[in-house]
Amino acid sequence: MFRIILNTLLLFFLLPLTGLAQNKTLNIIPKPNRITYHVGSYTIPEQPIIYVSPEFEEVAGLLTEHPSIKGFTIEKIKKIKKTPENGIRLIPGFSTDQIGDNSYHIDIDNNGIVLKAKTPAMMINAIYTLIQMSYLQDQPEILPAVEIEDSPRFGYRGIMLDVSRHFMPFASLKKFVDVMAIYKFNRLHWHLTDGAGWRLEIHKYPELTQKAAWRTHSSWKEWWNNGRQYVEQGTPNASGGYYTQDQARELVAYAARKGITIIPEIEMPGHSEEVLAVFPQLSCSGKPYTQGEFCIGNEETFTFLKNVLDEVIQIFPSTYIHIGGDEAAKEHWKNCPKDQALMKKEGLKNEEELQSYAIRQMDQYLQSKGRKLLGWDEILEGGLSEGATVMSWRGEDGGIKAANAGHDVIMTPGGYLYFDSYQTDPRTQPEAIGGYLPIEKVYSYDPVPTTISSDKAKHVLGAQANLWAEYMPTYQHVEYMAFPRALALSEIVWSKKEIKTGKTSKQDYKIIIKFCNNWK
Repeated sequence: MFRIILNTLLLFFLLPLTGLAQNKTLNIIPKPNRITYHVGSYTIPEQPIIYVSPEFEEVAGLLTEHPSIKGFTIEKIKKIKKTPENGIRLIPGFSTDQIGDNSYHIDIDNNGIVLKAKTPAMMINAIYTLIQMSYLQDQPEILPAVEIEDSPRFGYRGIMLDVSRHFMPFASLKKFVDVMAIYKFNRLHWHLTDGAGWRLEIHKYPELTQKAAWRTHSSWKEWWNNGRQYVEQGTPNASGGYYTQDQARELVAYAARKGITIIPEIEMPGHSEEVLAVFPQLSCSGKPYTQGEFCIGNEETFTFLKNVLDEVIQIFPSTYIHIGGDEAAKEHWKNCPKDQALMKKEGLKNEEELQSYAIRQMDQYLQSKGRKLLGWDEILEGGLSEGATVMSWRGEDGGIKAANAGHDVIMTPGGYLYFDSYQTDPRTQPEAIGGYLPIEKVYSYDPVPTTISSDKAKHVLGAQANLWAEYMPTYQHVEYMAFPRALALSEIVWSKKEIKTGKTSKQDYKIIIKFCNNWK
């Protein structure tokens, strides 16, 4: 149903495209820094020879995703000065090119295509620009003669996908990575645990996936309204699922080949009803189905969390590990003898400082493992841990406060970047969690508020959209909610403010349809 709705919505914009000839003007998303058009074109052979400098040999394999390339032969370039003058070439550029570490160049003329970059990450972006250019053409093998100079505005360009509320098939996650890559996103924040289900295999605690990954209703809404119970794997009509560690490693490697780092999120100290249903001794009450917050005054809590993080770290090479930190209710801690005793021992004035105490323990532990803690902006309450990076979702205030204090931040304010909101008239749309976020409002967002002092603006690493899946029961529905709004975000985090297009074109919708329906 939702694929039909997506196609209907997008095809509405495409009707005028029928019969167009080759498109000289390239509506690349995100818009590059500079495009210079020349006379001529180049036709890509079905079986081209790709001339590659050794540092780009691995990423050259991404050219198999080009719509007109059926296969190719790689020839290594041993000396840049002896680079062939025709064909497709992937090189670091000549000394006169003035290519920065964080940029790429593309030159297309009648003789061929030259992609230039200093790093594999930037060469990946060059390749995906080339692929997108071909999708813009009615004949994808014919490309206009152009020069492109490009570099991103921000280093963090992310999307968060929630697989707790509704479990997503493993193959669909790869497809999501594919589409992210074409629009130059480089961070997939993987929300793996929450009250609606634990989704990652942990060898030390098999009960997490035997019991906490399965529930009584497939629909989150029905489950939420009918007791919120978990069941054991294999129970008749049990709904849910989880990813094995091998699958997670496979996805990490798959995404890395496309320039995308996967950041895992393991929720703590709140949003942990599924864990406490299986291990009630880690709650304040000692009973299942009574709360969603870990007992911070219980040493077993930290033993459990550190054991889990030990396995997570072995799977995910990401510098950042997201620990949640949001929406933790404090009432249970106020009435818990263990928590109150810890507060007295540590001189903590209130439960907000108790939560910060827990976050500091995790921060120190992650730092001891060579990683960095990332958390939602509630981790500011009670004092921000020294090494923490803040993801600001309740508006921009948390990010502003953290950046002005010298902490790195990622902007993800709900009013602009929560893609679980309706994107057009709710009366015509599948049920959503509420709110209204049209693509025009997404485009209007700038991740660096004017209230961040100029010398602290460097602490804004970038921005991220969030796809909370309470009302996204299928991957097709995720696609429908993510696109085309994700195109607007791609320009926010990549394109310079002064060249951002501020709109999607008919060609952009054309690409979305091809990618969502026909991606290899």
